[in-house]
Parts: sequence; C-alpha cells; structure tokens
Amino acid sequence: MMVLVFLIGVALLFDFLNGLHDAANSIATIVATRVLPPVLAVGWAAFFNFIAFLVFGLHVANTIGKGIISPDIITDQVIFGALSGAIVWNVVTWVAGIPSSSSHALVGGLLGAGVSKGGLGVIVFSGVSKTVAAIFLSPAVGFGLALLLVLIVSWLFVKSNPSFADRVFRRLQFISASAYSLGHGGNDAQKTMGIIAVLLYSRGMLHGEFHVPFWVVVTCQAAIALGTLFGGWRIVHTMGSKITRLSPQQGFCAETGGAITLFLATYLGIPVSTTHTITGAIVGVGAARRASAVRWNVARGIVTAWFITMPAAALMGAAACLLGGLFLK
Repeated sequence: MMVLVFLIGVALLFDFLNGLHDAANSIATIVATRVLPPVLAVGWAAFFNFIAFLVFGLHVANTIGKGIISPDIITDQVIFGALSGAIVWNVVTWVAGIPSSSSHALVGGLLGAGVSKGGLGVIVFSGVSKTVAAIFLSPAVGFGLALLLVLIVSWLFVKSNPSFADRVFRRLQFISASAYSLGHGGNDAQKTMGIIAVLLYSRGMLHGEFHVPFWVVVTCQAAIALGTLFGGWRIVHTMGSKITRLSPQQGFCAETGGAITLFLATYLGIPVSTTHTITGAIVGVGAARRASAVRWNVARGIVTAWFITMPAAALMGAAACLLGGLFLK
C-alpha cells in the first residue's frame, strides 16, 4: 500500500508540474496584452483548469490509460519510470524556459518504460499514431483557426474606432482566456487521471473494467490548478512576448483558435500538447499581420523542443524504469 501511495503522489507531482510548466499556455496572451496582471491571470486560469471535469468526458484519460501501451504490462516499476522520465524532462525544460510539451513527455516516458519492461509488442500503435500525428496537426489547426479569426474580426471592425475595438477585445479576452484554460484543464489533467487509473487497474482495485474513479478526477484537476497558480513566468515571457507582439484583438484570436483546437482534441480523446496548440495560434496571428512580425528564430527553437521531447523522455523513462526495478517489486 505504501508503494501505491508513493506512486499516486509522484503522479500528482507530475500533474502539479504540468500546471506549473503549462501555465504560460493559458495566460501568456492575456498577460502580454495587459488585460490582466500575472497574479490575477493565474488565479483566473486555475479556476477554469479545475472545473474542466464538469464540461468534458474522460476520453483522453482512457487513451493514456489503455491506448499507449498495453495495460496488461503495467506494473509499479513501469508507472514509476514513465512519471520520472516526464518529470525530469519537464523540470529541465522549465528551468531553461523552453515551452516543451508535458503531454508528449508523459507519452514518451510511458513508451520508454513500457518498452524497457516488455519490448516493442506492448505498444498500442493506434493510440500512439494519433498522438504523434497531433504533434503536427494541433499547431497547424491552431495556426489556421487563429489566422482565420484575425481575418474575420479585422473585416468586422474595419470601420470601427481603434479605441472602441480595443475595449471590446479586452473584454472578449476574458471569455477566450477562460475557454483556453478550460481546454487546457480538460485535456492535460486527464493524462494524469489515466496514469493513476491504470495503476489501480493493474492492482485489481477497479473491480471490473478500466474506468477512472471520481476521486481521481477531482484530485487531478485540483493538482493541475494548483500548479497553474504557481505560474511559469520564464515560459510566460517566451510565449507572451518573444514570438510576436500581441494586441487584445490578436490575443482573443489566438486564445479562441487554440481553445477550439483543444475542445475538438479532447472530445476525440487525443492527448494533444497545449504548448504546441497555443504556439501555432500565436504564430498565426503574428503572420496575419506580416511574416516579419514573427520572430521565427524563437519559433524554430520551440519546434526543435517538440521533436526531441518524446524520444528524450522515453530514454529517461526507460532508465528510471530499470532503476525502479531495484526497489519496486
């Protein structure tokens, strides 16, 4: 029982760090446009992170729990390896101020730990393929939607007084930021739910088919919300100002485009990266102004982190799984 409590604690630590690491995704635009100061913005985002379970189903949790590696191979050692790999990678990128993907760090850690334990045969390729595809699709969809929204609102407000338009979009950003934080909490917290649920399942504690107990749902939502409260200011700076300068109108379009993408992915049960999504949307609104408005060298650095996250976390997860075998039975 002590081992179980320890592993659930490690899972919730990852969930907390996920909120800490990805706080920038929820609040970068609303802080960059000075609609809300950072302290109020993180509180606003944390609230909507927490209540996300009231809006979404648990499709993403099911994908993580039984759609990445076979649940039959899950042991305490595998869970420890997966979480440790993801946590170490999150801490490294957080310290460096790199907005990498907590989601793909967890998937990479799970794959590395699972393969080190049972070989390539444990991989559920249908779930992994849609997760890998989302690495490319989520920023592309976020980019396209944000670009389209910029064009629509520019046409609608073409004859409006600039100060009037600014006031309108400052108010609308409260809605768009809330929607994005809701999508963030809905997609990201479910990944930890899936990990804890499959751990309980492997121990025969779910009494039947795989499912996510309600206490797991509430605890994971609370952990990610608490992480968001502590913020991630180094990454907020990168996301909010280094890629491109944002106006309230552009912030609204980026958040709305990103939120729509997250809502769709969560409904389809795809564990996407909120970092990838909002980065694509921010680049989209910057490119709508002019291509030179985007600092492409910063964007390239972020994209590079996307590609190395899963393999790096997989290697760390495999190493942690082997290490866990020394003291977890």
